[in-house]
Amino acid sequence: MSESNGLPHNSPSCSFTFRVRYSETDQMQTYYNSRALEWFETGRTELLRSLGKPYREMESLGVMLPVREAHVEYLGRAQYDDLLKLTATMAKVSRTQIRVDVAIEQADGGEPVCRGWTVHVVTNREGRPIRPPEWFATLLDGKE
Repeated sequence: MSESNGLPHNSPSCSFTFRVRYSETDQMQTYYNSRALEWFETGRTELLRSLGKPYREMESLGVMLPVREAHVEYLGRAQYDDLLKLTATMAKVSRTQIRVDVAIEQADGGEPVCRGWTVHVVTNREGRPIRPPEWFATLLDGKE
């Protein structure tokens, strides 16, 4: 972990597409603002899965990642059945926290929909902050 943000130069990321469901829209036929944070959660989950450590497995090992901070910038519209592309990136790892950046755009043209980040405290089951386990750093370095 040589960079100042605590990660190698090429931070781990994953991308996937999904469709806006009807239940995620409001009366204006666009996605309801709180859905962005739900999509961010899906991005984090898939990022960890792509690194080889799904949330469920992390929690079974006693590592929890409660949200400490969340930020969303709403940049464009997304309507029912639009195909969106989500990219989640492990942006920073510090002593007891991680930050995941998320960008969501229209899959068929790249028009931005929203972007932001979440900061998570790494805790044990009792909610006490802990350092990320050694296996966590190994995942980020791509050695596992």
